[in-house]
Amino acid sequence: MSPDYDVAVVGYGPTGLVLSSLLGRAGHRVVVFERWPDLYGLPRLTHIDGETARIVQAAGDVEFALRDASPKQTYEWRNGSGDLLLAVDWSGESSGFAAHYSMYQPDIDLAIHRRNRAYPNIEVNQGVGVVSVEQEPDHVALVARPWSRDRDEQWSSGAADRTVTARYVVAADGANSFVRNALGIERSDLGVHDRWLNIDTECRRPLGPDFEVTRQFCDPAQPSMFMPIGRSRQRFEVAVLPTDDPHEMETPEFASNWFRDRHGLGSEDVRILRQIVYTFSARTAETWRSGRVLLAGDAAHTMPPYMGQGACSGMRDGIALAWKLDLVLSGRASDDLLDTYEPERRPHVEVIQHCAVELGKIANLTNSEAAVARDAAFLRGEIPSMPPFPTLTTGVIATEPDGTPRSLAGTLSPQGVIREGGQAGRFDDVLGWGFSIVAARDPRSVLDGDQLTFLEDLGAIIATTEPGCSGAFTDTDGTYADFFRSHGVEAYIARPDFHIYGAGSMSELPGLVDDLRTALCFVDAPAPRAERVAQ
Repeated sequence: MSPDYDVAVVGYGPTGLVLSSLLGRAGHRVVVFERWPDLYGLPRLTHIDGETARIVQAAGDVEFALRDASPKQTYEWRNGSGDLLLAVDWSGESSGFAAHYSMYQPDIDLAIHRRNRAYPNIEVNQGVGVVSVEQEPDHVALVARPWSRDRDEQWSSGAADRTVTARYVVAADGANSFVRNALGIERSDLGVHDRWLNIDTECRRPLGPDFEVTRQFCDPAQPSMFMPIGRSRQRFEVAVLPTDDPHEMETPEFASNWFRDRHGLGSEDVRILRQIVYTFSARTAETWRSGRVLLAGDAAHTMPPYMGQGACSGMRDGIALAWKLDLVLSGRASDDLLDTYEPERRPHVEVIQHCAVELGKIANLTNSEAAVARDAAFLRGEIPSMPPFPTLTTGVIATEPDGTPRSLAGTLSPQGVIREGGQAGRFDDVLGWGFSIVAARDPRSVLDGDQLTFLEDLGAIIATTEPGCSGAFTDTDGTYADFFRSHGVEAYIARPDFHIYGAGSMSELPGLVDDLRTALCFVDAPAPRAERVAQ
């Protein structure tokens, strides 16, 4: 049979938004099912990094998405007395953006949703839940039903059920994923069950410079924190202790008293947008693929928020799956390529997840004697070392004979401001999204006909800073010259998720291209490709 769609995406949070947008951009037939009738409309994530901003750039209007965002320089951890225990450096740039932003999630959601609505090949069904998943050898059948929180008579009868088929299904339906549970996929659990009260507010006036910094207060009497939500909103969080009444903490009276007593704020300063108790967890699905169904985002992994990386990780899942599915659906790569998804993403997620768990232990320490010892150690500079932010260490990356990544493989590629023809802007906006070769000299001068044909079939961007060549661009802000000089390379190949496949000299470039072809399980005579949708 011919399936109705190429991919069905279940769930329309940040992960599902990114995945559906990039599949739509690649020209594939996509159907989305989301049980909530509208975009959530309130912030859940409040932080993204530069890499994630670049993902948003590929999936939507990034200027709109970041219109209320504010770059951040530090993330402070203080004790109950306000003494600085740890300042996490968030300064600098990454991927063509600030390294870290405080932002308003509804702007990001809407920026990508509007892009999706403009694609004729994406069908978005909001207010519709999935109630059945059945796998066949060449497709997956889903039964979708208009969703009702109250499970009313219409829901129970199934009178409005709709069955659709898709070549692949991606479950991005959250921590309580129906699809994951329907497939019987279990999860490992790191034993995190922290409960925190979340109070999101709109600022009626500027609150002052103190509130422009994200601060975690490691107070054994009552751990708490605050962070800006972009430029005009503020989040406050309070740990729910065993002696606390969660229901009482969700009352306006509790919030009013907390604002007044802890922060000297009143109703003339902030207006409450949302007040709810959350339980944080750190769980990971035992497998992220079952046949033609793949898990992404919170359906695959959850983590406490102390690293600010939960939704960022989900969006990384989304873009990683998008380009791999694009190659498989278009017949340019075998289905085996999808088996590289979990080995690449799981170790990356687990490093962040474990760091978040360890930071949570610091934040939630309520034993006063232990807290005094912790504070003294931190103030002496005896701070536990954090591992470097993870890169890709396996999968579709260039490796040495012993299997370890080659220099720069798995790290993030740069994005600078360039000029090409009459257009100027960030690299991706000027030259497009996809695989790319960027070199200090003309790559075509060292690649043979078969290699160039492969790159053309791959849809790769071939670009150089050498003037007068095909694909030449002006390195306006010197990003690429700095990259080549500081790393001692002349060229790199970047994947569509912006990770470097491999880098080296011009003489090494042909070998890297050949190795990429093998790593992608590339099919020499692919079926006709879907038409990419113009931006």
